[in-house]
Parts: sequence; structure tokens; C-alpha cells
Amino acid sequence: MTSFYRGFRKDLMKLNYIKVKNLKISSELLKFVNEELLKDTNITPEKFWDGFDKTVHKLAPKNRELIEKRKNLQKKINEWHIKNKGKEIDKIEYKEFLKKIGYLVDEGSDFKIETNNVDDEISKIAGPQLVVPIMNARYALNAANARWVSLYDSLYGTDIITSEEGGSERYDPNRGQEVIKYVREFFDKYIPINGTSWKNIAGLKIIDNNLIILKDDYEYKLKETNKFIGHRGETNKPEAVILKNNNLHFEIIINPRAFSAAHDIAGISDVIAESAVSTICDNEDSVAAVDAKDKVECYKNWLGLMKGNLKVQFEKKGKTLERKLNPDRSYISKNGKGLKLHGRSLLLIRNVGHLMTNSSIILNDGKEVPEGIMDAFITTAAALHDIKRKKNSRTGSIYIVKPKMHGPEETSFTDLIFTKVEETLDLQKYTCKIGIMDEERRTSVNLKECIRSLKNRVFFINTGFLDRTGDEMHTSMEAGPMIKKGDMKLSKWISAYENNNVDIGLKCGFSGKAQIGKGMWAAPDMMKQMMAEKIGHLKSGANCAWVPSPTAASLHALHYHEIDIFSEQKKIINREKAKLDDLLTIPVADRPNWSVNEINNEISNSAQTILGYVVRWIDQGVGCSKVPDINNIGLMEDRATLRISSQHIANWIHHGITTKIQVLEIMKEMAKVVDAQNKNDVKYLKMSDDYDKSIAFKTACDLIFKGKEQPSGYTEPLLHLNRLEKKLARV
Repeated sequence: MTSFYRGFRKDLMKLNYIKVKNLKISSELLKFVNEELLKDTNITPEKFWDGFDKTVHKLAPKNRELIEKRKNLQKKINEWHIKNKGKEIDKIEYKEFLKKIGYLVDEGSDFKIETNNVDDEISKIAGPQLVVPIMNARYALNAANARWVSLYDSLYGTDIITSEEGGSERYDPNRGQEVIKYVREFFDKYIPINGTSWKNIAGLKIIDNNLIILKDDYEYKLKETNKFIGHRGETNKPEAVILKNNNLHFEIIINPRAFSAAHDIAGISDVIAESAVSTICDNEDSVAAVDAKDKVECYKNWLGLMKGNLKVQFEKKGKTLERKLNPDRSYISKNGKGLKLHGRSLLLIRNVGHLMTNSSIILNDGKEVPEGIMDAFITTAAALHDIKRKKNSRTGSIYIVKPKMHGPEETSFTDLIFTKVEETLDLQKYTCKIGIMDEERRTSVNLKECIRSLKNRVFFINTGFLDRTGDEMHTSMEAGPMIKKGDMKLSKWISAYENNNVDIGLKCGFSGKAQIGKGMWAAPDMMKQMMAEKIGHLKSGANCAWVPSPTAASLHALHYHEIDIFSEQKKIINREKAKLDDLLTIPVADRPNWSVNEINNEISNSAQTILGYVVRWIDQGVGCSKVPDINNIGLMEDRATLRISSQHIANWIHHGITTKIQVLEIMKEMAKVVDAQNKNDVKYLKMSDDYDKSIAFKTACDLIFKGKEQPSGYTEPLLHLNRLEKKLARV
């Protein structure tokens, strides 16, 4: 398990270790755990480290066995494809082979998940889900507060509204009117008034527990009066009106004195949409956390969110601003009672997978701690503070998203880890709920059995097209040259993969109990296109889907007003189920006859993406950012995009579609392009000044040229190694 650089990492960072039990713990991590993490909990440092010590020394060997099994299975699959090279794959023979080696397991009898004490945001409320790097406190706070977002601002600042002043700081009244028109037309469709339209209404008030809409000296009510649930302010002059549709809320803000209400006869200054219902705080693909200092920064931010006291100050336009967690939103119900709506997104924490180790803790055999086990203990311990407060999870649950698990053995191992964590931290069994990232091929083809192994914990399954494609290519590296990246979404396996995830989830009883999720919209500046396309996630049966920003969350939330997901799922459960044979269809190109220009354009696209992401990861420690592609379109990039691009080029080199020399030349040309795209970044270090001295350029090349040998095609080992080298160079 990453042994090829484990010793180098220890020497590289020159960490100050303190011996506790049978562990050597970096002083920075030990201080954080003992003095901050466990403070005001019932768990003493002695109890914590004793339980951690016993658990990690028992489970670390099993962790290594599971990683070794991945390696052995890959070797056997490679050998099978080499042996059958040139032959059309016989699906029956292929499946028998996969079963024989233990890659494909027999599917057991039907069952329903038994997860209890899940929050409504997981079970009853369908909506957008944000993913945010936990390493950045400001971003994490923005995401947590994105439960409520101004729909007016979100529309005004995006390409959905088409007037010319979109990029200007000057307010465009015509654009403002387009925003108001968009919202009123949306309300007419999904929260209609009986007998009139939301357009040009004159006012709102509450009489006898009903919302009264005023227009032309007449009074109207909603067609469905139960969609009005409350207000703030006086009944005859409310400051806000609260509406509810498909379990999601809108707040109509009434402030005639506001600039935005200047041309609104009803005095409506804004409409606030309930947006990011849940948020994944990410320790994995979107962060660049490679040592104890980085890990403590991540853990501190998560602890601050769980305690509710995370704050950050920053400068903007010469002013010092402070960001902190929003309070709950108070209102008066239609029955005159004071009630509250949750002010923040339900926060989930994504741990790292089973592969990586970390130099923060050294075990008694001199090996680094499995990072996933360390994450499990520390992120769960941070949530002890919320167990007492119940500000995040009202049901007293802790939500952990676990990525990059390969098959039922590894999901069972995750169950074992969190059982031990609960025992150490005196938590009731199954307090820790687990989200399964269905992004590895061995998990996809065994999804039902993966869920079975976590049937008392699972709260979430989610598809991840990019990571899943990267694993598809790496697993079948020897099968032949892969089709172009852009054609992957049209291939038979991807359709089966997306449908199978929903089919299995519904069959296992997820509807109304757990989340079935879909992947990220990667283009944060292309909201018009998102609104046209991302509704497909709802139509496919997903009750949550990922978005890259609070703005995107507020807009995507409109889709969940259009479609009642739970009704949609009842229809989908009766459709023809996805077929395993389709899921196992390998996306190789049949007699590819691409021109030199086609090949070079495909490689250039991937090379530019790789370099644009890696240079920020290595040189600046940025794990996720909006990176301009070759056409200067900003796309959200993380390690998943890096995995697919590097594996694709590695596959084409391996099968002679291109050569290492050709790719290196393209990489150098694309480095110049990336350098030019980053010319205004004062922190940026150009790669093209000296390719041989640029650690970032070297890393990007290694990800391709050493891609075939990387475990499961993962990028973490090489990224971590070279980021550590870069950090040492600055000492």
C-alpha cells in the first residue's frame, strides 16, 4: 500500500513524533486531538488513543490485504485479456472467469435496508447536494449556509437571464425585470394562484390563517392553500411569506424600501430558495492534504462546523468581512405558532478510501497509518459535539461518505471500522451512517451485495461518472484501445451503470429512506445549459444530485419543484432492469481509424486538463478549482477528472494509438497554454520556463507515463509524493 514512497515521506517532512501507546503521533495532530477535538466530550485522550491503538493494529493488516487483493485481481484480469487478445469477448465466459477469481460475487436474496434515525434531508426532502473542500474554511461555511440562497441574485448573475449587462457591476433594471418575470412565471406553474397570475400582484397579507394575494382591488388565494405555511412580521403587512412545495421552501421577502423592489408594486425585494439541502464536506478528491499539518487543518474546520463556532475573516473591496454559520430561520406558522426552519445544509463528511496511508501516525511496525481509519476516528469524534447539540443532525446520526471501495469485502471492512469507532467513542451501534460511492467497477457489478453488507448503516448511494470511467479503463487496460472520452457517455456500460444504481437502490428500499444520488455539473458558468440538462437526473430517479456552487444549488432546486421524485421513483421501480451484460461491456474502439488530427486533438484536450489541474495541486495545494479547459471554458476539476484523462492517454500509448514521444511534445505545448491561462495569478509558477525543473510538469507526465502501474489508476500516490517534495523545497 503506497510502500514505494512511505519511508521517503517520513524523512521528507521531518515530523516531530511523540510516542503514545504503540503509536508514534505527530505532535501537531496529538495536540489537536487532546486539546481541541476531545475537549468537552466524555472521551478522554487516554480512552481515545487506547481504542485507536488497538483498532488500528488489528485492522491495518486487513486493510493491506484488501489492497493486495485489488492488485492480484487486476493482474489476473490483465492476463485474461492478453490471453484472449483479438477475440470477441464471450460474456458468459467472461462472467464465469470474473466469478472464479472472486471479482464477481453471487447475488443473494432480496432485502430492504434497515437504516434508522436518518434526518428528513436524507429520507424525505429531495434536493441539490453540494460538495465542498473541507480544507477551505470560507468555502465550507458558504456551503453550509447554502441551504438558503437568493433566487433573484442567482438568476441575475448567470446566463439564464439574457440581457446585456450580465457581466457588469452596474445594475441593469431590464435584467432585474427579467429575473422577476422568470420567478413569477415559475410560481404560476408550480405554486399557482386561483383565478389570477403572480405577475403584477399588488400585495400579500394573511387573513384567517390563509395567504391573501391582492390584485386590482380583488383578493385571491393559492390553488393549493396548504402550500402557504407561514410568515414573518404583521399579518396585514408581512415582512416575509413562507411557501412550501415538494418539501422545499421559498421565502418571499417583502421590503418596499429595498433597491430591488423599486419597480415592484407588491414590494417584493427578493425570493429566497431552499437550495443545498445537504452538503458533503470533503476530505478526499477536492483537497490536497498530504501531511499532518494539512490533515489537522481539515479536521479543525470539520470540528468547527460540528461545534457551530467556525468563523473566518477575509478582505473584500477594502473591507474586512466575517463569515460564520447562519442561524435557523424563524417564522410564524399559519396557526400562529412560532416555528423554525433549519438554517443550514445537513453536513456529511467524506473520508478518504482504503488505499492511502498518512505519515501523521506511525504504527508499531514502522508503517504509516491507513488514512481512512484515521479519518474514521477523528471525523466521528468531531461529530460528538453535534450529538450533544443536535444542530446538524436532529436525529443524532453522523453521516460519513466513503469513496473508492471495491466490492462487498471492502464495504464490510468499512462496517467493521465504524463498529470499532462507535465502541471506542461510546456511541450507540449504527450511529455512524455510511454513504456508498458507487464509482469503482467491482462495486457497480456487485452493488446489491455491497449495500447488504451495510444495510443497517447505508444512507446514500451515488454514481460518479469520471472516477467510474477511470476505473473502467484501468481494469480493462489490456482489452484494447478505449473509445474517445466524449463518447463514453453514449456507451452501453455507462447507461447500464447509471440505471443499475437506481434500480438496485429502489429494490433495496431506498425510496423515502435514503439518498440515490447523481454526479456533478462541472461547468459553473453554464447555468442555462444546466437547467436544460440536469433535470434528467430527477427523471432518472435520483433524489439528490451534485452541484458546484450555492448559485447552482438554488437554480437546480427549481427542478425539484417541477418533479415529485418519490412519485417518479414509484414509476421507475417497475421498468426493465439494467443488465449485468451491458454493465460489463468494455468500451473499446472497434478497429479505430482516427486521423492524426483527431488523435492529437483528443490528447491535447486531456493533456491541457491534466496540466491545468496538477499545476495548482502541486504548486499551491489547491485540490479543487475552476480550471479553464482548452477552449477557456471554466470547469470544476478534482482528482476524478485527472484519473480519467491520465488513464485514457496511458491506454492509447499502451495500444499504439500514440507514442510517449508524441504525448510529451503535446504536454509541452499544452504547458504553454496553461501558463498563458494563468498569467494573472501572482502565485503561479510557469512550467514552460524549465520543464525539467517543474515538479508540477513532471507529476503531470508521470500520471500518464506511469499510469498503467498506478493502483486502480488512482492519482493520489503520485500527487502526494510530489506535493510533499514541493513543500520540502520551500522549507
